[in-house]
Amino acid sequence: MSLQSPLGRVRGLGSAKEGVHHWWSQRLTALALVPLSLWFIYSLVVVTGADYATVVAWLANPLQAVLMLLFIISLYYHAALGVQVVIEDYIESEWQKIACLILIKFLALLAGLSAAIAVLKVYLGL
Repeated sequence: MSLQSPLGRVRGLGSAKEGVHHWWSQRLTALALVPLSLWFIYSLVVVTGADYATVVAWLANPLQAVLMLLFIISLYYHAALGVQVVIEDYIESEWQKIACLILIKFLALLAGLSAAIAVLKVYLGL
């Protein structure tokens, strides 16, 4: 017994089997962002009022640099996944939906790479 309508069976419409991966990715990045966000907020409090050299020395620490990179990657990936769901749910025109999805993925990649390169430059002393 199928829950799919006869018209849906004829057209071949149904689950693309991609939703579960997207759902799990969203949940796992959210889970990773909980401790990373707490660390980030704590770090902001610790370096508040510090001079530039102190902040650079703090970020040059391997543990701080790795945690910052994990935070950046998780944050931008999680944000891109969330905005993708909003676009897929609320934009009806197929060409606008595709254009928005491409734009969002490009902007998330550009912003994430820019932030990661900035952290790596500080860490490597470039």
